[in-house]
Amino acid sequence: MNYPEVQKDPQVNSIFESIDLIIKGRINRSEIQMLCKLVEGLGHLGIVTTTDKALGEVMIQTTKDCWPELQKLIENMPLEIEFI
Repeated sequence: MNYPEVQKDPQVNSIFESIDLIIKGRINRSEIQMLCKLVEGLGHLGIVTTTDKALGEVMIQTTKDCWPELQKLIENMPLEIEFI
């Protein structure tokens, strides 16, 4: 299948660049799944992706507007996470 080339609008990209936020963290390997489930349960606040299972490193994708609320919730979870 041939798909038409998508033209990227520089204004649109620059708008979203200032909104998106990626937070890196380190957590005990055995707690990664629980972190994913808890954040997923919060709905719209963020998405957790494991970046290095052996080291317990995760990436949290969120927005600058959602991060303060999500950070407070994560810090109050029964998990120990180090933001790196």
